[in-house]
Amino acid sequence: MASGGTDSATAAAVAQDAGYELYISYTSYGQQTESKEYECAQAQAEAFDAADFLHLTTDHLSKIGASSLTGDEVDVEEADLESDEIPSSYVPFRNANLLSMATSYAEANDCEAVSIGAHSEDFSGYPDCPPEFFEAFQQVVDVGTKPETEISVEAPFVELSKTDIAERGLELGIPYEQPGAATGKKHQRVARVTRVRSVSRRSKISASAIQSNTPSAPIMPNYRRL
Repeated sequence: MASGGTDSATAAAVAQDAGYELYISYTSYGQQTESKEYECAQAQAEAFDAADFLHLTTDHLSKIGASSLTGDEVDVEEADLESDEIPSSYVPFRNANLLSMATSYAEANDCEAVSIGAHSEDFSGYPDCPPEFFEAFQQVVDVGTKPETEISVEAPFVELSKTDIAERGLELGIPYEQPGAATGKKHQRVARVTRVRSVSRRSKISASAIQSNTPSAPIMPNYRRL
C-alpha cells in the first residue's frame, strides 16, 4: 500500500526491478497527512505504470484514536531515536490492519507477494515493524488464504536505514522531487527505462509500503506529462 513517500516509492521500484507487475493501493484511514500522501501515491502508480491503483477509505483507526497521527487529542512529540518509548505517532496495530487489506487485494488479483517498505529505524520505536512481526504475519497469510494461494510477505528494507533506502532508490533511477518540479531529459530517460522494466515478467505484486509518519519527498508526480 503506497504512502507516497520515499519508502513506498523505493519498495515499488525494487519490486518492479525484480520483474513484478505492480498492483498499488493507498489507504485513507484518517491520517493528518492524507491529502499530500494520496496525491503522491497516485503519481507513483502512474510513474511505475502500475497494472492497477486502488484507493481504499476506512476511518476505524482514526475512531479508535490514541495516536497523534490520526487526531488532535494526542500531542505530536519530537522524534527521539535513542528513546525506548513508543512514540505518540504510533497507530495501534496499524500495520496488521493495512497488511490485511493488502493481502485481500493481493489474493483477489492472484498476486505473488505483498511488499512492505518498513525499515530498521521504524522498528526501533514501533512494535509492528520488526522482522518478527512480518514473519508472524506470513504465517497468518499462509493459513488464512485459499489453499492454492501463495503470497510472500516481503520486507526488503527491514535491516536498512532510511539513508540506505534512498541510496537504493537513486541506484534504480527514482527522481525524489517535490510536485511541480521541472521534468528534464535525465528524468525522461529514467521514466522510459522504468516502463520497459515493468513488462519484463508477468508476475504480480501488491506493492505494500507502510505509511510514513512524516512523508518524505515523493516520486516525481509530473511523470504524467510524458
